[in-house]
Amino acid sequence: MGAELLLIRHAPVAEPGRLMGRTDVAARVDPLVADRVRAWVGGVSLRRCSPALRCRQTFAALWPDAAPKLDTRLWEQDFGDHDGLPFGDLPDLGVLSSAELSAYAAPNGESFDDLCARVWPALQDCASLALQQNAPVAVVAHAGVVRAGLAMVLGAAPLGLAFEIAPLSVTRLRVGPDGPVSVIEVNRT
Repeated sequence: MGAELLLIRHAPVAEPGRLMGRTDVAARVDPLVADRVRAWVGGVSLRRCSPALRCRQTFAALWPDAAPKLDTRLWEQDFGDHDGLPFGDLPDLGVLSSAELSAYAAPNGESFDDLCARVWPALQDCASLALQQNAPVAVVAHAGVVRAGLAMVLGAAPLGLAFEIAPLSVTRLRVGPDGPVSVIEVNRT
């Protein structure tokens, strides 16, 4: 596989229908989907994980005999006062441009721009490791983190928001000396 980042979104949350950022909830790992993903990424030995319970549970389903190396920079976006709300109770942000949406922060939360500023150094560290070892690095994290990785390749935070990231899917980024340089595929399950 060579120097790549394999960005793996966690399995679906056990409590669907709500915006979950920093709210730490369990995952609902479908064994059949986990088996498919494990067959493809199970041999990857360089791995990082968000500390969130749903990410650690997903990690355990993919690498049952390994302990995750946790990185707090890989937490999902902090949605502040909106975190945990039912989707129907969230404000309509559909009128915002992509740049405005990327800069928007819920009260007491962080924007997607803030998330990118936090996540990009973590992904750069993973990319450097992948390049140094000429091997893939798997990162089990959140949709926002995967979008931040895509935005990193595309060169602008707002562009990452154009992607929908499926639960328990793999997004592959090619790595070069300056970090992630191209998108190989998105949402492989």
